[in-house]
Order: sequence, then structure tokens, then C-alpha cells
Amino acid sequence: MSGPLLEIEDLRTWFPVRGGVFLAARGQCRAVDGVSLSIWPGETLGLVGESGCGKSTLGKSVVRLVKPTSGRILFEGTDLAGLSMRQLKPYRREIQMIFQDPADSLNSRLTVGHMLEEPFLIHGIGDEDSRRERVQDLLKTVGLQPSAVDRFPFEFSGGQRQRIGIARAIALNPKLIICDEPVSALDASIQSQILNLLLDLQQSLGLSYLFIAHDLAVVKHVSDRIAIMYLGHVVETGDGEEVHRHPRHPYTRALISAIPQPVPGRARHRQVLTGEVPSPIHPPPGCPFQTRCPHVQPVCREQKPPLREVAGSGRGAHAVACHFDL
Repeated sequence: MSGPLLEIEDLRTWFPVRGGVFLAARGQCRAVDGVSLSIWPGETLGLVGESGCGKSTLGKSVVRLVKPTSGRILFEGTDLAGLSMRQLKPYRREIQMIFQDPADSLNSRLTVGHMLEEPFLIHGIGDEDSRRERVQDLLKTVGLQPSAVDRFPFEFSGGQRQRIGIARAIALNPKLIICDEPVSALDASIQSQILNLLLDLQQSLGLSYLFIAHDLAVVKHVSDRIAIMYLGHVVETGDGEEVHRHPRHPYTRALISAIPQPVPGRARHRQVLTGEVPSPIHPPPGCPFQTRCPHVQPVCREQKPPLREVAGSGRGAHAVACHFDL
């Protein structure tokens, strides 16, 4: 494939805010507000931002767990945004999702074997013997014993449950997996094991990832490119190493300064953001970061800065949504 596997064009996902006796719509919560991104075959795009910035909603919009308000989601050239549930079914095999909390994303009433067999039953793949063999292979692939098929999710640790979630995600040999904070609910000692498993699976299966997280250090470790999201907008994107070494947006610089210093005794200058985080129901005009930016100017309060390239070219270009070269 010569072009991107996934192209997100000017995507908006707004939710009505209701109130009053008749629950009439009083406004819109702009969770995702005009995002454009692309993911190439075999690539990991890291999506970083603080809680409430809209990154998980973006991931759920891509797999159509929530319906976008407008924009396009092009998967291998097909716009998924306007497809019906019936039309989407073939694409469910190609795009899967790993959720943040494995305890909530797994059905506690089903055994692991039944859960892993379910995708094959839904899509009518194989007979009983072949499905059973495939389930055993999936468990081995993610580092679990074959005896796990007869056990329930609550009998496993958090890391083991996330391995089951990963096995379910790769069951139908997808091309793209949305990883929605897959390690944030796990102990630090388990996080590295799950990250290494995801990297190994990407190499062996040729997967592409949209890796969503709030920890920029974790995202830098696994991502080829990084996109920084704030209040429903992408404010910076580029090669992972380039963004980490030469951040251009004040918000990105603040995120990087908050990463713990791995060398004892070496000080790091923290950039503490002041001001209030705006409401996505009533976002400010102009730049969405203006209420917390230390470099704000009058133009920032009047005009929304476009995402413009400042270094490099092509898919690895470094782009920033800021009026100034900081």
C-alpha cells in the first residue's frame, strides 16, 4: 500500500448538553473539534494529552463506537464515518481496540475461551475445531497458558487480563489497533511487559497502532510519530524524537518538563501552567490554549492558529498550531 492506512480529515465529535424539564439541547460539548491525522502501514502514531482533551473520544470515533458529527475517516480509501452498522461489519475485522481497564472491557460471565472464540462466531470463520485451535494459539502468542480457556477474567491479574484483551484484539488479524491507554491502569513493573508485547506483535503481525496515552515518556518509547492534543484540537505533531527534543508549542514543552528525570540529582526546569482549563462546551475564541499560555498576545484571542509545518516535510514533518515561532 503506497498511501496512509488511515486518514482522519477535519473530524468533529460533539455531544449535546441537555437540561430543563424536557431535556432539550442547551449546547454542544466539543470533545473532538476539527482533527486531521494520518497513520501509515506498520506505523505507531502516539496521541498525547491530559484527561478530558478528547483523545479517547477520537479513538472511539475511528472505530465508530461513537458516531462523528462531521468529517471523514478514510480507511484504505473508504470513508467509515457515513457507513451504517451493517456496512461497517467487514471493517470491524480490520480495526480493533484495546481498552484502558481490562476488568471493565472483559465479560465476567464468559470464560476466556468463549470470549476469544466470539469474534470468529460473529464473522462466521472456521469450524469448532479450528476455532478452538486458534484460541489456543492466541493465548500462547500473548504469553498465557492454554489452560486459561476454562477460567474467568476475575481469576487473572490486571496484566494477565490486559493480555487477554490484546489476544481478543488480534484474533481476526486486523491492520489497525486503537490502544486507548492500555498500560495506565497497570503497575509500573507490568507496563513494560505489555509495551514490549505490543511492539513484538507489531513486528510479527505488521500492525499499525494509534497509541493513546497521557504519559509522553511512554508514548515516545513506542511511537514513530507523536500528536499532541489539547481541548479537542491537535496543537503539535511530528517525528517522536524531533517533538521530544525540539518542542514548539508551549503546551508540549510543559508536558515534557513534567516527565520525571531518570538521573538522580539532575535538576529539570518545570514549566508550570497557570490559568484555567476552558470548558469544551464554551471554548474560547481564537487559540484554544490562550487561557494558559505564557506567551499569549492579542492575536491569540482573536484568531485560531492553523497547524503549519515548521520543519521537515512529508509524513514526518514537524507541525505546530501557534501564531509564533517560540
